[in-house]
Order: sequence, then structure tokens, then C-alpha cells
Amino acid sequence: MARVYALAIPFISWIMACASSPRLFALQPPVSIDTDLRSVTVPCRSAPTDTDPRHVRCAPEVYFTPDIWDVSDNLVFRPIAEVWTFRAPSEAANANSLDEVADSAWFTNRIGIRPMPVEELSRGGCNPDDFIHPESDPDGSWVIDQGKANGSSLGFRVSIRGRKYLFKADTDTPERPTAASVIGAAMYHAVGFNTPCEQIVYFRPALLSLKPGLKYKGNIGGEHDFDRAALDHVLSVATPRDGLVRFNASQWLPGTLLGPFRYVGTRDDDPNDVIAHEDRRELRGGRVLASWIDHTDARERNSMDVWSSDRPQDPDSSPGHVVHYYLDTSDCFGPAWPWDQLTRRLGYSYVFDWGDFGRDFVTLGIPLRPWDRVELVPGYENFNYFDVANFVPDEWKNEYPNPAFGRMTERDAAWMARILVRLTPQMVHGLAEMGRLSHQDQTEYLASVLEGRLEKILERYLLRLSPMAELHISGDELCATDLAELRALQPAERFHYTARNVGGGWLQVRREPEGRVCVALAPVRSPSAYLRIAINDGVARGALIAHLNDLGPQRGLTLVGLERPEEGEGSPFASPP
Repeated sequence: MARVYALAIPFISWIMACASSPRLFALQPPVSIDTDLRSVTVPCRSAPTDTDPRHVRCAPEVYFTPDIWDVSDNLVFRPIAEVWTFRAPSEAANANSLDEVADSAWFTNRIGIRPMPVEELSRGGCNPDDFIHPESDPDGSWVIDQGKANGSSLGFRVSIRGRKYLFKADTDTPERPTAASVIGAAMYHAVGFNTPCEQIVYFRPALLSLKPGLKYKGNIGGEHDFDRAALDHVLSVATPRDGLVRFNASQWLPGTLLGPFRYVGTRDDDPNDVIAHEDRRELRGGRVLASWIDHTDARERNSMDVWSSDRPQDPDSSPGHVVHYYLDTSDCFGPAWPWDQLTRRLGYSYVFDWGDFGRDFVTLGIPLRPWDRVELVPGYENFNYFDVANFVPDEWKNEYPNPAFGRMTERDAAWMARILVRLTPQMVHGLAEMGRLSHQDQTEYLASVLEGRLEKILERYLLRLSPMAELHISGDELCATDLAELRALQPAERFHYTARNVGGGWLQVRREPEGRVCVALAPVRSPSAYLRIAINDGVARGALIAHLNDLGPQRGLTLVGLERPEEGEGSPFASPP
């Protein structure tokens, strides 16, 4: 029996040590690259075409849902179903141990982890050789080979020097839709989403020639001829300037198009797609980005899945993997519907909003709503009701419920805010200039509204959970950048930093310029080889808790995980230092 007790003592001591310092994170690097970027082999099948009756297709099937079904499903059927199949709120399934998102087929970390010069920002998803130079091309050399199918804007697909672009006109509002397409795509790209190369092109109509026998399918009805009369109609609604016409050129995506991705569930025919889309942090946090630019049309139709084969010369072949793209931001910066009363509600209420209808019924519609207060700004009517004064970030709504947006948590929103804070006023102004608006005062107005809305987003989402980022070990110090201080969201004197070893004593904090702080770790080297260091900036409601492993004198400390508890959620700062 004594022998049994003797053997049990080390085991009990190990259990007690673990209990005194819980190891929430394993001793391993955070996931930085998602496995969905790996090629997979999928089944092939016979798929004859007009030009190749023996064609074999390995790419997944094309997914298509009529707009009316997508709207009905998200406005009516899904909300009713969720009443009976209650699903509790939960955190995103793909956030890594550092509370970030790995590079994946959905998202690539860009401005959130590295500096991005304005020149690179302004290119968006374009490479330098993707840009079109109309002045050097002869008349008739731009061949239209396809009419634009559905959508609110008119256009066509054109082949230019071996590259294909979808050209879209402004249609109903001069310059705003084309500017929104280019600027919005650059914003999504800078944040980390996959987008096509978008640019604004002024060109002489004589450059265009028509491939015979073209058809197009509109929003209503069957196919129509895309002939000279149809082309002339598209050109007639385009914004003119000095004998040229203005279009947005969106470069055709590489690979095999599979149709839009859904904001709920997964693709059954994609072995890489294992996380329900509504539980992906990038799709949830996308609501914050959409609210900033008033992207009310952020829905299934404005996305695209693409099969990227390992053999680009045979785009239908296997192996390969699916890449997920965001498309069409032309509705941003003041979307409009044919009815003013509905246009006023965009961003504040769903097109068919059960909650708002119920409140109107109970209150007899007497209280003023935000859409009752919005006004057009004289001289800037192109931007409709896009403003700062009535914008409330966490109350913003798109046209109809989005499953991923509806499951966004505070942590998802704070993650997106930690990325958007990198966009300085100079960068926001550079983005506004990408719209190539005819009058500089329009550019200045757009930049001012974007900056004002961004400040509201940062104030809302960077002052609750800890805004500390860029954590790293430097010698015997744990250093970080306070993004709230860096952005001057509060006066500098309000930032008062304290740090402690959770379960131990208070630690010395050293401040540096631009929101950088370092915590001295030398006195807290632990025989248990696991440390939890909490940092509070005196401004955010919640603290940051960094989890460190002590690998010994030779290898030192390593950061293995981060927590951002909400206010009162097991705060390690219950008593002052």
C-alpha cells in the first residue's frame, strides 16, 4: 500500500500544478494556413459540350438558386425554421489560438498583419499588367463575346488582348456605382477577402466590336439578342466624358466558375469545406466591413466559388481546390431603390422586417425611426442617404437577413475592427480617389463620410474587448500594440496600463510611442512552465490574457494563446495594484 501511495504522489502533484495554472492552449504554433488550400481529388464524369462531345469534367457542379428563393428563404422560411430548431450563439469555429483567422481559400491576411502602401492599396486585386490602356488599342479590337446576365447594372463581357473583362455601366446614378465597384473591391481585398481585379475605364465606343449571334438573359423573362441595338442602349446609359464613356471593368475570374457560395452550411461536393459558413469568422466579421461602406447587397448572389485546378490549362481537371470570391460592391456608398421610402430604410431595416413591422403595429408608427431623419445633402445627391450622423454600427442591416451576419459575436466584430483600424485617414482618402469622380469635392465628401463611419466602428468595437495586438516576446518582455491608443480613440492620458501574472503578483509595464507597451517577465519564470499574463489599458472594458510556455533558459518563453474576456468575465484585475 505504501508503494501505491508513493507512486501516486507525483501524479497528484502534477494534477495540482495543472489545476493552479490551467493550460488552455497546447504547446504548438497557432494555425496560420488552413488545410482548405490543399488540393483534393474529386470524382470525374462525362460532360459533353458543343465543341467537345467527349469532354470530361472533374470540377464540382455549378450551384444556382433563383433570387426569389434566396430572398424568401432568408426572410421567411429560415427564420421560421430556426424558431423550432433553436441554436444557441457560439464563437466562430475557425479562430486560431491567437484569436485571429488563418490564411485560407476564403481569406488571406493582408493589412491586418503588414503595412500596405497606398499604391498597393489602390491596386486592389489587380496586378500591374491587368490594367487596361484604351489609348493604345485600334478601333474594333475589343471583342464583345457575351451579354451580361441579370443584375441591376447593364453591361457585357469583352475580350482585350487575350484577357476577359465584365464591363458594367453606371445605369441610373452617374459615377457612384462604378466608383463603388472599384473602391469596395479594393477595401475587401485589403482586408483579406478574394476579389476580382476591378478598375474604371474611359474609352471611345469605336473600340468595341460584336461577336455575331450573342444572347443575354435579363432579370425577367428568357433570352434576348445582344445585338447592335442592345449595345447602343448600354452605351447610352453610361456616364460620358469628353467623347468617352465610363465603365467599370471587372476581370474574369481564373478557373471554372461554380456559382455563388452560401452563407450557411457547406458544399457537399468540396472535401475541403468542413466548417459551416455561418460559423466562419471572416464571413461573420464581414458584417462590420459591409456596414462601413453600406454594402446592403452583401448576399449570396454577389459571391462566386471557383474551381482552381492544379493544371490551369485544363481548368475542369482534378486535383484542385475551391476558392471563394466576393463580387459586386456597386450598391455601396448610398444604395438606391426605385422608391424613396424604401431607399431611406436601406441600412436601417430589412426590406421586409418582421421586428420593425411589429414595433410599428404596437406603437402605431408614432416614434421617429432613423430613416425618418435621414436627408439628402445638397450637391451630393448621388450618395443618397449615405451619412455619418445616423450610422449606428451594431444596428446596421443589409437588405435581408444574412445567416453569417446574424451569428456575428463581439469577438468576430472586434477581430474585423482590429483590421480596419490599420486604414489611416490618408489611406481612406486614397481609396476615395480610386473612384475617379469628375469633381474633387465629391471625392472629399466620400472620404469624409467613410472616415466618420470608420471612427464610429472603431469606437464601438475596439473599446469593449481588449484592443491589444501584435503580441510577441522580446527578450524577457511581452510586448504589444494598443490599437485604440495608436488610433487615438481616447485622449492619451486616459490610457493607464497595468499587468499581472494571473495567480501571482503585479508586473512592471513600459510604454513606448504609438501605443506600444512591454511587460517585464524576468521575475515570473515559472517551474510549472506555463504562465498567464493579463494586461489592462484602463480604457477597454476587458483585459487581454496572454498564455505563455516557458521552455527553459535556452529556448525561453513562447506565446501559445490569447484570451479577450468581456467585462466581468473572470477579470484578473479584481483588485488594484
